[in-house]
Amino acid sequence: MTFLAADLTIDAPHFRHEYLNVSYFEWLTNSIFVSAIVALVIIVLARNATKQMRMVPGASQNFFESVVEFLYDALEGIVGRHMVGRAFSLLATLFIFILVANWFSLLPGVGSIGWGHPTEHGFSVDVPLLRPTTADLNMTLGMAVAFMFFWLYWTLQELGVGGFFSHLFGPKGGLQGFMKYLLIPIFFFVGLIEVVSIGFRPVSLSLRLFGNVFAGENLLTTMIHMGQELGLPTWLSNIAAITLPLPFYFLELLVGLLQATVFALLCAVYIQLSTSHDEEEGSAGH
Repeated sequence: MTFLAADLTIDAPHFRHEYLNVSYFEWLTNSIFVSAIVALVIIVLARNATKQMRMVPGASQNFFESVVEFLYDALEGIVGRHMVGRAFSLLATLFIFILVANWFSLLPGVGSIGWGHPTEHGFSVDVPLLRPTTADLNMTLGMAVAFMFFWLYWTLQELGVGGFFSHLFGPKGGLQGFMKYLLIPIFFFVGLIEVVSIGFRPVSLSLRLFGNVFAGENLLTTMIHMGQELGLPTWLSNIAAITLPLPFYFLELLVGLLQATVFALLCAVYIQLSTSHDEEEGSAGH
């Protein structure tokens, strides 16, 4: 396998789902390749930090313990003490993986090394070797669908099948007597809307993350090309290709953190909404 090292002159059409030119691994896309790298980096760092746990932790152990403790406390406040033990591992994994993947995509070489062709402005990459994993809708949709499977399992485990349908279509707010039966058609209609909302959850989760990361890619690319688009001299265009994207790199660092937080928190809220039904009824009765 060979690839060409390119400069930062990137052609917009390369931002698409591409397979690496390896005959024995036709299933291997550039985004899957980056996903494997990101997962390996997280596993190696976590393993090195926790393989020899000490009462007085070192820097790496202290960092990982701080991250886990912060995430556990934050998620417990949303999903509740009765669910955090089951949901924490999935939600924390989603947050850490998305965050590292988003920041990994900002490293030099991601999107600028691969197969392409020379142009008058330099080498243009058509098929990058490294493609940001969260800028691939297949990955974001896969994470969202996987979460929804766990969400449904935990919800049925917590409420049961009958309790789940009662949660969707049953009267809300602890209504009793005549008003309870009078409002049944309204609550049934609200339940149908809730079913449609549940069906759209993986779509909204995946498109939100994909759209923001993909937009960040194109924004950085636009800033890199800005000098050429303005017709600046070559030497000034090369300087602009380095300086203009810098403020947006810091913006993308913030966006990467924000999108990982939003994805994990929305998943936690969905779990809380569907598994706290009994608690809400109890508090309404009191």
